[in-house]
Amino acid sequence: MVQLPSQPERRPKLGIQGPVLAWQDPWAGEASDRIMRTGTGRIYLSQDPAPTGEEFVRALQSLGADFYVHHMLPGLEGHTDMLRDMVRLGMDVCLGNEYGNINGPWTEGTNRWDVPDEAILEAARSGRLIGLLYDEPEHLQINARQYRKDGWFPHWGATDGMGLEESYTHVVTEVSRRTEHVRQLLAEQGLDPGAAPLVSEHVFPVLFHAKARAGMAVCPKIMKESFQPLQLGTALGAAKQYGCPMWICADLWGPDIGHWFTRISGFPGHSPQEFESALRMGYLMAPTHLFTENVDVLLHRMDNRFALTEFGEVWERFVKDYVPNHPLAWRHSQADADIAVIVSEDSNYGQNDRLYGNRELAAPQTSASLFAVWHLLSHGTIPPHGSCMHIPGYSFPRHELKTRIPSANYPLPGGCAELPQTSMHPLFHPVNNVLVFDEHVREEQLGSPKLIIAAGSRLSAGTLAAIRRRSEEGAVVIAAEWLFPASMKESRRFANGGVWLAARDFLSDDVRELAAPYLGTADSWRQRFGDTEIRFCKADETGRTLHAEVHTAK
Repeated sequence: MVQLPSQPERRPKLGIQGPVLAWQDPWAGEASDRIMRTGTGRIYLSQDPAPTGEEFVRALQSLGADFYVHHMLPGLEGHTDMLRDMVRLGMDVCLGNEYGNINGPWTEGTNRWDVPDEAILEAARSGRLIGLLYDEPEHLQINARQYRKDGWFPHWGATDGMGLEESYTHVVTEVSRRTEHVRQLLAEQGLDPGAAPLVSEHVFPVLFHAKARAGMAVCPKIMKESFQPLQLGTALGAAKQYGCPMWICADLWGPDIGHWFTRISGFPGHSPQEFESALRMGYLMAPTHLFTENVDVLLHRMDNRFALTEFGEVWERFVKDYVPNHPLAWRHSQADADIAVIVSEDSNYGQNDRLYGNRELAAPQTSASLFAVWHLLSHGTIPPHGSCMHIPGYSFPRHELKTRIPSANYPLPGGCAELPQTSMHPLFHPVNNVLVFDEHVREEQLGSPKLIIAAGSRLSAGTLAAIRRRSEEGAVVIAAEWLFPASMKESRRFANGGVWLAARDFLSDDVRELAAPYLGTADSWRQRFGDTEIRFCKADETGRTLHAEVHTAK
């Protein structure tokens, strides 16, 4: 077992999510083989012999996990036995809703499964419940037929027929209704109403601010198919603006293939080396919680025992060596921007359709302006037409592996020898300390950015007034001209160095020239937390791995 030092106050709680392919749920047995446990649209039988609940928890503890992310079965099979083992063996638990989202039963009018009240209360009374994880709720609001095929039922309810801002307000209202319901449920039973925060786990870098505004903790997925500085800068900005916790999920599903232990095509879709860099990267963001998805890739169960895979060895080194030797003196809430991006991102990650799950609402061209901003801020390395790899221009190597290897042949101890290892997904993009805020951000929440960029489709009057004042006080402000009245469309330079530039195109020559002194260098990604600055650079030619340095102002 990994021997951990007494936990420093600022060390994230470390967790591991349960299996979806490797073995049956230790407390539900065959019931877990009768449902779809992945988003691939089919049932996979477990690949390894099942452990007992105690064997499984002991294995998690041997890996240094502080908590376990449990996939709740929609029939609640094994729930009571699982909690009994959590209490007996001293392990915290976060309850996840993914299996219910995939299989139902769904909350009326939605594609969402909520953990039932009685199951929440039973878990809370155990003293071991630390959260309710909502799996990719932004994805399931926009792409409502991902799992449920009998109609169009977005995650937080239908928005068809609504305008853009009305659709946004509907999502915030429905999320708020759910967060408040859980708080009241616990309070009415004499339990801590904050004992089970709802955690919004995002694959796409959209709706972080909407969920935070409605009372959820934000949880960006790293690796996956994301652009890391964009994903993290957006989540950090939402957590800072709305004062909420930030969890991080190191998601091993992804686009690449390689000669490594492979459970199924795309799982894992990142190399062990990328995983190691990603864990360190996520840790240095100082989240409240950091967990990996899933345990299937860390452990292989054979001959009635668990064996570490190369990914398990990475996790063990991270917990045993890296974390104790790199104590954190900062928190994610101390994130402070040199460049502040203000945007109503309208849930558009590049699909330009179904904004907030609304099939009748055409995406305004203004909603895509954020993509040009990130292209500018990343020295052209993030594409100008989307904010993740689920956009035109990307072809995932995992698809070729899927066509070559029948599902019955998995797991592959060393991947597919006939196919080359790929590295299409990098961790590195050169971005100079950017945080993203929404259109409601107050002036005091901005910090002291040197450059402010306002994009998107709308901006509140208070935020507009605040950024105008910032320009008059010495900041450089580049704002989309469609966001304010004609009286403010004249660009101005102030005697103290402040600039107000009304922009039509964020990739125009005048915008590039004005922004250039603030963009940093093309070989560095910086993120600052108070007096501490994290500097990332490429550790290999592809940028798949990172070298990180921590600098503290004296």
